[in-house]
Amino acid sequence: MPRMLDVSDDVRAEIGDEEADRLLAGDNAPGSYDCTSCRTPGDTGQEHTSTVLFVGDETAVLAFAHAGCLPSQVVRVTDEQLQGAVRQAGGVPEQAQAPSAAPAPAVDARAAQAAPEQAVLGVTSGLVLINGELHAAIVVEPTSAIARPGNTGPGDEFLPLLTEQGFQPVADLNQVPPVLHGWSVLLAMGQLHAVLQPGVGGGAPVAWWQAHRPLQATDGWRTAANKNQQVLMFAAPVGSIGRQPREDLLRGALDRAASNGVLVGAALPLAGI
Repeated sequence: MPRMLDVSDDVRAEIGDEEADRLLAGDNAPGSYDCTSCRTPGDTGQEHTSTVLFVGDETAVLAFAHAGCLPSQVVRVTDEQLQGAVRQAGGVPEQAQAPSAAPAPAVDARAAQAAPEQAVLGVTSGLVLINGELHAAIVVEPTSAIARPGNTGPGDEFLPLLTEQGFQPVADLNQVPPVLHGWSVLLAMGQLHAVLQPGVGGGAPVAWWQAHRPLQATDGWRTAANKNQQVLMFAAPVGSIGRQPREDLLRGALDRAASNGVLVGAALPLAGI
């Protein structure tokens, strides 16, 4: 039976016309599935569904998402991330993590292009209340100063590099920062995988930040992200935010960084490839 599937040109190019046509005809497409973004059930026979192809270095996995959650697209990930997604989808338990309203712990990652020197970034996820509405947010803070290519001095260029990419100074947190088109946040398998930035010369997006292991997201964070179809990203120089164990403390640190003029931000669409 034909399925209500969307197969993008990029996905079709990867899997081939024959396989794409079989999917659309219902030969190889599942009837029911768990959305790779919001992790709630979907049905390819009754609702519009996106095909999402995760491509690693040597392997690839085809997943499905509600069309309202993600567009059909090709997502480049590491083989380690891909294997973790397969284990999760197959029911192999990952390390247990107790649910909590606190932000996810900071994780080590590498910044690409916007921070040309390889640097360790702390990334914290949490809910931020703005004008009475909860927004899914991530807060990025390096563990050391970020230098501009060719500079050997002690200066920190982290915020100037981000503002050159389109992030805006945040004077207070009473307004949602503007959308930064071309950038996006990859939320897949219910986990936070990467922050993507535009590719060079209009090419496919590349990872600006990529988790060594995907960040667990709380139900409330995922709900807010999917409701608004975006994640707010705030960034500050080393020493401005720190690791905060609760969301109220995180909000306080963000407010202080904003008042000190060392906070930039943007609203990033979900996997806006």
